[in-house]
Amino acid sequence: MIIINASPRRDCNTGTLLREAKKGAESAGANAEYVNLYDLSFTGCHSCLACKRNETQKNKCFWNDDLSPLIEKILASDAVIIGTPIFFGEPSAHFRALIERLLFCVLSYEMDGNGSYFDRQLNVGIIYTMNAPKSYYDKTLRQTLVHTENIIKMLLKGNVLTYGSCNTLQVEDYSKYRMSIFNESAKRSYHDRQFPVDLQEAFKMGAEIVSPIQ
Repeated sequence: MIIINASPRRDCNTGTLLREAKKGAESAGANAEYVNLYDLSFTGCHSCLACKRNETQKNKCFWNDDLSPLIEKILASDAVIIGTPIFFGEPSAHFRALIERLLFCVLSYEMDGNGSYFDRQLNVGIIYTMNAPKSYYDKTLRQTLVHTENIIKMLLKGNVLTYGSCNTLQVEDYSKYRMSIFNESAKRSYHDRQFPVDLQEAFKMGAEIVSPIQ
């Protein structure tokens, strides 16, 4: 399986949770490759339509950059978990670019294509991390994020598991930053109680998402 960190901060909350998910997958017998997406050089879809030409291979992105080989690995894998921070109510730009490219190359425009060229099931896990409180995630963000999750499920035909890690610590010492709207003591208290639970849930996702291959 493939585990992808779509956060620009490779060792912060998202990366910590993804490494725990990797442990969970490995505990279930999977071989997991870990990728920091911000180490790669790529853009979103160029709408070159090479993946839709009659003579080209289906389920393949032909743009020559670092992302195309990763897309091939994802589509050949048993499962994938992607972690992303939430910025202004949306996943990171690199997450969006990955999903854009990944889904467009399997999308079918043919009358008999059933919407997707992908001919098997790929389970996808998504871990969201955010400064927002859980109440905002549950009542507002879920309504926005589920649209993309449903498209992933439709085109890749597997299960989509999600988890939101909320009200995260953004920095170690808030006094060093112009971030006075946050109560560091309250956030740290919440983090000390909740983040261990988040780690357990990430581990659980890693183990659960690969269970069909056992």
